[in-house]
Amino acid sequence: MKTSLDCIPCLVRQALDAARMASPDPREQERVVREMLGWASNMNFELPPPHFAQRLHRRVRELSGSADPYQEAKLRLNRMAMEMAPRLRAVVRSSEDPLAVAVQLAIAGNVIDLGAMGSVSASDVRQAVDQAMASSLHGDLERFRKAAAEARHILYLADNAGEIVFDRLLVEALSPERVTLAVRGAPVLNDATEADARAAGIHTICRVISNGSDAPGTLLDDCSDAFRRTFARTDL
Repeated sequence: MKTSLDCIPCLVRQALDAARMASPDPREQERVVREMLGWASNMNFELPPPHFAQRLHRRVRELSGSADPYQEAKLRLNRMAMEMAPRLRAVVRSSEDPLAVAVQLAIAGNVIDLGAMGSVSASDVRQAVDQAMASSLHGDLERFRKAAAEARHILYLADNAGEIVFDRLLVEALSPERVTLAVRGAPVLNDATEADARAAGIHTICRVISNGSDAPGTLLDDCSDAFRRTFARTDL
C-alpha cells in the first residue's frame, strides 16, 4: 500500500490526538504537530502509511517520556469489548454458520481503531456490529472456509486492543490449536500487544507471538527474524 494525499490529514490528526494523550502542555502538543507538518512536506509517497505513523508515534513517546500514551485508552477499549463478548459468543454458537458470523463480527471489530478515529464509544461498536450482521459478506467465503480447513498453520495478524476480543471469536471458529496470533512488538496507537492478547484471554486458546515491530501495521522489513520465519512457513 502506498501513501496517498488523503493520508496526510489523518496523520496530522493522529499527531494531535497522540500529543494530547501524552502531555497536557499545549507547547508540547504544538511541537509534535509542527514536526509532523514538516515531515509531510518531504514524504515519500511510495512508502506505506504505517512507516510515517511509526516515526510519528516514536517521536511522541520520546517527547512525552511515556512508553505508552494510549495505555488507558487500550484498557478502556478492552473492558468495553469484553463486556460485549459473552453475548456475541452466544450469537456465534447459536448460528447456523458460526464461521461466517465470526467473520462478520471480526469485521465489525475493525471500528475499534484510534488511528482511523479519534475516539470510539460502545455505541459506535454496537452500531458496527449491527451493520456487519445485516450486511452480506463480500469475497469468496467458501474459498476461505476450505483454505482454513486445510491449513496446518494459520497466522492471524491482530490489529487493535478491544478489536482483539472480536478476533478471539474468529480464532475460536478456526480451530485454535492451529492458530498463531501475532501482536505488535511494542506499544503504538491502540494497537494490540501481548498484554492486550492476555487481557482478551487469547493466550489460553492459541499461541501468541510478537512481530518485533512498533509500526502500526505489519511492515515485514521491520519485523523480527523469528516473526518473518513464522510468516514464511504459514499456510494461511
